[in-house]
Amino acid sequence: MRTAPRVLIGHGTENDFVVLPDPDGTVWAGDRLDEAMVRRLCDRRSGLGGDGVLRVVRSAEVPDAPAVLGADLGRCEWFMDHRNADGSHAEMCGNGIRLFLHVLVSEGLLDRGTCEAGVLVGTRGGPRRVGAAPDGDYWVDMGPAEEFGSGEARLDGRVFPGRAVSMGNPHLAALTDVDIDTLDLTRAPGFDAELFPEGVNVEIVNVVEPGTHVRLRVFERGVGETRSCGTGACAAAYAALAAEDRAEGTVVVDVPGGRLSVEVSAGTTVLTGPAVLVSAGVLCREWLAG
Repeated sequence: MRTAPRVLIGHGTENDFVVLPDPDGTVWAGDRLDEAMVRRLCDRRSGLGGDGVLRVVRSAEVPDAPAVLGADLGRCEWFMDHRNADGSHAEMCGNGIRLFLHVLVSEGLLDRGTCEAGVLVGTRGGPRRVGAAPDGDYWVDMGPAEEFGSGEARLDGRVFPGRAVSMGNPHLAALTDVDIDTLDLTRAPGFDAELFPEGVNVEIVNVVEPGTHVRLRVFERGVGETRSCGTGACAAAYAALAAEDRAEGTVVVDVPGGRLSVEVSAGTTVLTGPAVLVSAGVLCREWLAG
């Protein structure tokens, strides 16, 4: 990297990310953004700090984009190259993709007005339509919530039964009367490895108003507890509606980092919430050489 790479810091309901603008795929080409580099960037003491890394790059410059996007490759100019804080690839992130579109708009790569109807963005969970809301928030069509079984989270000596829900990535959404603020999520909850062979994001959920309003805390695989999780909010909303024998509805989801809205319908799930850029700068050569 001959020039100092630009870097942005941003968040969606305090689910925060290191964002690497790389439209033409020349700054972080090949294996430059390897697991070790991602871990260094996300380190909150010796790096920039974040729950993950988002590389803003055109789909044509991502080697595995054709495999995950298939026939939609040509319709997705942009690809959200998302890594968890531990360096692993992530399929999808509802908070991250809203921030991703906000960056495209802020960098002048897309016009906000033309984004109101939504644009397709490539992810490793497939194409996702994301758009700008008139009030300044962003929305994303997350695709349908797909229930694939039941399981249980083991935490603080308690067992929390839940629904296994796929939002392109796996979730275990457990509704409980136990006050979520009393739980210790500094360590990963136990779960059924046979049901979740690639790990799972665990949501512990309190119902505020049945079928319309929930609170949650989440432990994300590859990260730990985060202040928010967009796909987790969708899984929790689905579980809250299912508990009332409902397949559709709009659920307000309060997370430690703020408030999201999830609209569940027969064919898809739409997540709406804020996206904020905090800072912009460059990575110093001294740090890169370390």
